[in-house]
Amino acid sequence: MAEEEAKPLAYIAETVLKKRKSTEAFALARKAQLETGGKYEHNKKKKKEIHDIKRPEQFVKEFRDQELDLIRMKQRGKRSKSATVKPKSELLFIARIQGKNDMHPKTRKILYNLRLRRMFCGVFVKASDRVLQMLQKVEPYVTYGYPNLKNVKELIYKKGYGNLENQRVPLTDNNIIEQALGKYGIICIEDMVHEIANVGPHFKEVMTFLGPFFLNKPEGLLGKKQPYKDGGEAGNREDHINELIEKMN
Repeated sequence: MAEEEAKPLAYIAETVLKKRKSTEAFALARKAQLETGGKYEHNKKKKKEIHDIKRPEQFVKEFRDQELDLIRMKQRGKRSKSATVKPKSELLFIARIQGKNDMHPKTRKILYNLRLRRMFCGVFVKASDRVLQMLQKVEPYVTYGYPNLKNVKELIYKKGYGNLENQRVPLTDNNIIEQALGKYGIICIEDMVHEIANVGPHFKEVMTFLGPFFLNKPEGLLGKKQPYKDGGEAGNREDHINELIEKMN
């Protein structure tokens, strides 16, 4: 009887073999996990879900905090203009350091108008009566002062992003700046720094292009809503804002 021809072994790709091995290893690990700590993890998850449910007392407290915030905001808004310190510089840097559930919607709206939509973000603004009135109303949630040229430059270089076609674009190429601001004679980062630091004629256009700066959380929680001059963290820091910028940049 003639010997039968040997059949070639079925070829299995290496990637398929690796996938089988990893799937088997995962199945064994999952089985061991369920046998040892599965019940504990299930109970832990269940407790977490229970804690996530808000009690009526929490809603009442949040509502009262918001109403109290509105009353205080109106009181701050009634301060006489003589009580408002006249700015020493046309350029202000504002950083949001507070504000979560205890804010009234009107307070949040003012912060949004200042483009401070999240904690630990900052913007450059031109000092005006309108801006100072807004800052007076939201003083417990922000701190501000007069940035120097060094910090203006470092903020733009390290944290600067441009708004181009409704997208945040890092300022890695001067062509991006020229494309957005070239018609105003601003074609590079140094031109932007000069325009902002000197509050030039196209300051508004530059700040419209330049998005808010997302800053680092400084060491030590900024938890005191009292004015900076009274030992707190909020309000006008004047030239001392530069120390905070260096910590958050």
